[in-house]
Amino acid sequence: MKKIKIKTGGLQKKTALLVLIVLLATAVIFSIATSRQNRKLESVVSETRAEQQKAISQTSKLTMRRVLTDTMLRTTVLQASIANNDFSEVLKNVLVLKTIAEGLFFNRDRLEQKEVFPPDAQLDGTVTAMVLCEEGVDYTESEYLRTAAHLSDVMIAFCTNSEKIDGLYIGLADGTDLCVDNKSALKLDADGEPIPFPVCQRPWYKGAAETGGVYFTGIMEDAFSKRPLVTCSAPVYYYGELVGVIGVDIILESMDGFVRSAFEYGGTVFVVNKNGQVIRSSETEGMFAASLEDDALDLRTAGSDELADFINRALAAETGLEEIRIDGKEYFIAGAPMPTVDWAVVSVVEKEITERTEKTMLADFDRINGEANDKYQADSAHIRRIGWLIISVLLIISVVVALFAAGRIVKPLNDMTKDVIECADTGNLFEMKDRYKTRDEIEVLAESFDDLSAKTKQYIDDITRITKEKERVNTELNMASRIQTSMLPHDFPPFPDRSEFGIYASMKPAKEVGGDFYDFFLIDEDHLCMVIADVSGKGVPAALFMMVSKAIIKSNAKTGKSPAGILAAANDTICGNNQMQMFVTVWLGILEISTGKLTAANAGHEYPALMKNGRFELFKDKHGFVIGGMDGVKYKDYEVFLDKGDKLFVYTDGVPEATDAGNDMFGVERMLAALNEAPGSSPEVLLENVRKAVDGFVNGATQFDDLTMLCVEYDGSGCDRGGEAAEA
Repeated sequence: MKKIKIKTGGLQKKTALLVLIVLLATAVIFSIATSRQNRKLESVVSETRAEQQKAISQTSKLTMRRVLTDTMLRTTVLQASIANNDFSEVLKNVLVLKTIAEGLFFNRDRLEQKEVFPPDAQLDGTVTAMVLCEEGVDYTESEYLRTAAHLSDVMIAFCTNSEKIDGLYIGLADGTDLCVDNKSALKLDADGEPIPFPVCQRPWYKGAAETGGVYFTGIMEDAFSKRPLVTCSAPVYYYGELVGVIGVDIILESMDGFVRSAFEYGGTVFVVNKNGQVIRSSETEGMFAASLEDDALDLRTAGSDELADFINRALAAETGLEEIRIDGKEYFIAGAPMPTVDWAVVSVVEKEITERTEKTMLADFDRINGEANDKYQADSAHIRRIGWLIISVLLIISVVVALFAAGRIVKPLNDMTKDVIECADTGNLFEMKDRYKTRDEIEVLAESFDDLSAKTKQYIDDITRITKEKERVNTELNMASRIQTSMLPHDFPPFPDRSEFGIYASMKPAKEVGGDFYDFFLIDEDHLCMVIADVSGKGVPAALFMMVSKAIIKSNAKTGKSPAGILAAANDTICGNNQMQMFVTVWLGILEISTGKLTAANAGHEYPALMKNGRFELFKDKHGFVIGGMDGVKYKDYEVFLDKGDKLFVYTDGVPEATDAGNDMFGVERMLAALNEAPGSSPEVLLENVRKAVDGFVNGATQFDDLTMLCVEYDGSGCDRGGEAAEA
């Protein structure tokens, strides 16, 4: 803070000089006039002080509110979104493993039996696959283990290449468990024997088995390391029978990092689960301290109705910055949900802490004004004593001159008061002017106002600069979105001179840029190639990988290969330089326009929907492995014959996995119902019907996956085959 030097001798010297000049002033008139002017001066100073205090208080409250909104609220929403994306990414991995596992069990009779062994202490620290068993279970007799062992390489790749995953496993219904992590030694007792592991009794196994779907545990201790973690699991079925449960342990260090980063001004950050319990917190004691889920207190029963209502709303949606009262204290509080796991991030700070800056500024202001006033009062008293000594001589002239001098002293203060009031009304900043440079206490007061105004202006400039930087980032993301959209076919109808078929497609990214893409183009005059794909991950990395994958697939399609050959060639190219370990699911079909024969291949993508005989039904084709997952994968073609009026609808998982506020999925059945509302409509109308059905279901809930669809209607001259479909 700038130090202001109090100028001494100003008013005293001027007043003494004036008293010497007015030799003919009378004692009575001098006394009355001086007293009147002093009261007026004190009133002006008091009014000026009150207006400045009011301006400081209003500016401080408004600034602090903006600071809390820009820091606490936005940080809370951002961290909740980041954590939720982490959980969502792990959820995608679990679903990928589930899909692969069910595919393995479906083809178990064609697979070679693969061996897997118990933990080996010499491999401790290396990510490896191992088998664990329940008490009394012999893993060599397992009915499912050697089939599940084919997941080992994929699970090891996931564990090695993800900073969020602590371990992966598939617990099998016969009491065996295929586990992948780098903690082999922890699973052995003092004699080097494997420690029995109650596979089917673990919360992640029981939760997924009982719900029949994806299940997130609360924060619990790892069975071996006792490390706190969260597990995401999903059941694996074989012809309707539960054969096991896929589980992924999620590392919580990134969450702990932002939870521990409490605000500089004394705030608290904590994570609350759907039961209202604090499971991660920057506090170590008190109401907001964290505990394991089984021991934690439900904040909604802590005695504050305002807090209970806030927690319920924070679990459902972003709350904004709010003020609540807890145990007689006022708090600023903000919350944002993590819908994937039904948790919320909450930031809270005592209102009294946020008011300290205002109180400090007012205290400094009062101190400066007090010092100036004390100095003024002391000088005035001294002047009065001198005046009374010579009052008998300086009667009439002293009164006239004193009144004139007092008026000259008060005028700068009146001007200063007007400037301060104008600043409060217009929002402009107070500026030092030449008429305030009186070389006395008035100049000291004006310098104080000017110093406070300069600091306020600097703070406003800092906020403006930060806001411009954020606007620049948003502009660049919008440009990236437009570039991505321009890469996809977007002019419809795309082939106005071709009456044999009609086609329409759309893509709605969950973020500014997405990882889904579609494409269609004529290989030659009689063959139409159609592609729809979904890249792992979200945001800019997924968008870049999407553009590379699209270009590779299209270039291979132009060579005349079959769909299976196109996918195999694209997979080899992508795997050859896939340092980020990303992958993409792809459905690719080539329509022979003259005959209606559709040849297609599927690389881990969703089942297409086929309309024959006036109704859409799911066509469950055989899936190959995802593109970019491993080298040397082979894919299989299959054929479907389209008759006049038949339609084919393909889509990404963003359609069936669209979720509402309760985390329920839209699902395939609702998608088929939307298609069958008007199955005879054009492809564009069919896509619009599905889009409206999804929007009505999610009802504004935030989505975390892209929504991409493509529909083709065959109007060619192929002969009617009665809905025949054959697999090549």
